[in-house]
Amino acid sequence: MTSEPSRHCTVELQALPSRIGQIRRIISAQLRYWHVDGLIDHAALGVTELLTNVHRHAQPDKTCTVDIELLLGRLTVSVRDRDPRLPDLNVADALATCGRGLAMVAAVSESWGARPFGDSGKVVWFTLPAAAPSPVVAVPGHAVYGSTTTGLDVLVAVAAVPGLVPVGPAVDGPRPGQVPVGPAVVG
Repeated sequence: MTSEPSRHCTVELQALPSRIGQIRRIISAQLRYWHVDGLIDHAALGVTELLTNVHRHAQPDKTCTVDIELLLGRLTVSVRDRDPRLPDLNVADALATCGRGLAMVAAVSESWGARPFGDSGKVVWFTLPAAAPSPVVAVPGHAVYGSTTTGLDVLVAVAAVPGLVPVGPAVDGPRPGQVPVGPAVVG
C-alpha cells in the first residue's frame, strides 16, 4: 500500500485499438510506481474491456478519459465518454465472440457500475481492493493466517504443516470498512 492517502492519474485519448495497449502499459507502470503490482492484471483487463466498449459502441466519437485513483486501500478505474447510453450487462452465449466485457469486469472487480455524466456522457467504473498484505508470523504447532492482496484473511498453511500457529482470525468476508463483493451497482 502507499504512504499517501490518495493517488490519482488521468489520461485522455481516442479509444482506438492502437491506443488500448498503450493505456494498459501506462496503467501498469503507474500501479508499479504506487507499489500495488498485484492489481496490474485485473486493472489492465478491466480497462481494456471498458475501452473496447467505448471503441465499439460510443457515439458521437471515441474520445474518452481514463481515471485511476488509489484512495484508502481501494483502486478505482473509470472511463468517461461522450455517449449518454448506459451499458447493459449481457449474458453471452457460450460460443459468443463478443458481449462478455462487462461480465469479465464484474468477475475480476470488487464492484462496478455506470452513471450519467453531465448532459451527454457517462462514466463506467470498477474497483479493486488494494490492501497491503499483513505480515505472517509462524508459531510452532498451528496453522498460519495471512492476508492476500484482496485484503481478505485466508488460510495460507494448514495444520498439516507441523509447528505453525494462527496469528489472527480467518474471515469469510470483507474486513470492517471494506465494501463486500457483490453484484453490479449502477451509480
